[in-house]
Amino acid sequence: MYKQQEIVVKKNVPLYAFYNKDNMDKLSYSFGMAIASQLMELGAETISIDDFSTAMKDLFTGQTPKVDPSEAQMLVSQYIQEQEQAKRKEQEAKGSKAKGEGEAFLKENGKRNGVITTASGLQYEVLQEGKGKSPKATDNVKCHYEGKFINGDIFDSSIRRGEPATFPLNGVIRGWTEGLQLMKEGAKFRFYIPYDLAYGANGAGASIPPYSALIFDVELIEVL
Repeated sequence: MYKQQEIVVKKNVPLYAFYNKDNMDKLSYSFGMAIASQLMELGAETISIDDFSTAMKDLFTGQTPKVDPSEAQMLVSQYIQEQEQAKRKEQEAKGSKAKGEGEAFLKENGKRNGVITTASGLQYEVLQEGKGKSPKATDNVKCHYEGKFINGDIFDSSIRRGEPATFPLNGVIRGWTEGLQLMKEGAKFRFYIPYDLAYGANGAGASIPPYSALIFDVELIEVL
């Protein structure tokens, strides 16, 4: 790997002495990018850029603010609360829609020939029988898999990465823990997993939305 360049800082010399005008311009612009990114995350894309710039200039030059600081703090706090409430409502609406779509999909899917539904609601079909041993929940397993949403979009795939995954069976989502115990080494199953056996009402980061029903093609390579 590359070695870090050694930087020597002289004592009693202010940091900005090391910046020429070009670098200071870039630094100033970078601060603007950072603040703009934070405002965009808050949903504040519609603020007045002119008024924002004026406030920055007034504070940096020691001018009297055009809005009382206590009022400004109240306005910002109120805006953030309103944005958070709006975001929660939007997420709840999306979650309700995803939950309904998942339930409808699984209801129809369960009627297809070859699809088996367990007592928990997990659905699976056998793509290829295996001949090895079946894992217990306490075992580690090596698998190839591909995960999709019910619309067919792929969100994760060890197959595409070209490297199987190894993990403890009791350390994954409940649908996997239950489903892989039905398999033997060498088997390939397709799992249709309700949201409550997957990532639940919270989802998983940015990749799995809340209330998502998921489809996994899984090959059990080895019980470790």
